[in-house]
Amino acid sequence: MAYKVLVVDDSSFFRRRVTDILNKDPQLEVIDVAVNGQDAVEKALLLKPDVITMDIEMPVLNGIDAVKKIMAKSPTAILMFSSLTHQGAKATLDALEAGALDFLPKKFSEIAQNSDEAGSLLRQRVIQLAKKGGLSRRRSLREPGTLINRNISSQLSPSTRKPTVPATPINAQKPASSLKVSSGKKYNLLAIGTSTGGPVALQKILTQLPQNFPLPIILIQHMPATFTNAFASRLNTLCKISVKEASDGDVLMPGCAYLAPGGRQMIITGTEQNAKIKIIDDNSEKITFKPSVDVSFGSAAKVFGGHVLGVILTGMGADGREGSRMLKTSGATIWAQDEQSCVVYGMPQAVTVAGISQLSLSLDVIPSSILKEIKHG
Repeated sequence: MAYKVLVVDDSSFFRRRVTDILNKDPQLEVIDVAVNGQDAVEKALLLKPDVITMDIEMPVLNGIDAVKKIMAKSPTAILMFSSLTHQGAKATLDALEAGALDFLPKKFSEIAQNSDEAGSLLRQRVIQLAKKGGLSRRRSLREPGTLINRNISSQLSPSTRKPTVPATPINAQKPASSLKVSSGKKYNLLAIGTSTGGPVALQKILTQLPQNFPLPIILIQHMPATFTNAFASRLNTLCKISVKEASDGDVLMPGCAYLAPGGRQMIITGTEQNAKIKIIDDNSEKITFKPSVDVSFGSAAKVFGGHVLGVILTGMGADGREGSRMLKTSGATIWAQDEQSCVVYGMPQAVTVAGISQLSLSLDVIPSSILKEIKHG
């Protein structure tokens, strides 16, 4: 049975274009369209789609307010279409905080070199969210009242349920409800890599770290160049620690998180006692993601060796697996977010099934587990 999709946009041209793209995949069926946010809310309640694609700027009711109402009344996986401007970035982050799970640029030319590639990416994203959306709807029906901050990904990770993961190799770490005892290792860097679902996950973790957090933090989030500065500014406002978009030449300081700038690579250089950030342009066709978790984690392994706590959060694909492998080979500790609390269990699954991660944790317990592992607080 095909996943049901509701397409929401005030432009008839864009509605037709998205509908045509999605209907090319037999796994997807656009069951209806909505012309504004209020229309979307009413049809979401009536039709119960698996996924909603949502524009932000619309008459009657905008996309952000529509997301809030839908998440309050009938939680659904929502993919936002965004303009790649500073204002568009802010609005998209508001929509993600309201409960949307993912976003794509509205101009398809900004996400792919040709229309076929863009269409394939859109269909892939919608299918991934449809799978997650169906799972979350079944849970919400079983456990009413579990919605936290109007966000599906928060609702998926109550500590009272045991997480589930697919079959793993013998040497892969089994899921754990929380970190029981600190390993006693010494750490000089916390490194976190993520993609789809990452903005909400990062906010949940970083807002729970104290102002006197003793380690520098590097953050690699797959995000367009116009989004990372707005995202870093938002986190800096919400968090007790300092958060900034990384700049070339930044010296890593305790209690400060450095977000890799979109469209470029963040590399750690120098020595463990005087580590610095180098930001480079990357035109290599071999590396898909800019920024790339593999690139940043790999450079951290060369500078910090085993004194790194690396965490792979929700995200599509396998970026971070090889960088995590380099870190683990150097003696570092690698954790992965568990399947149940991920928006997309791709990146964490990659390090888990490869036997690289030592622990698989629910998003809810990752902040406290970090503090326990580094023996702080």
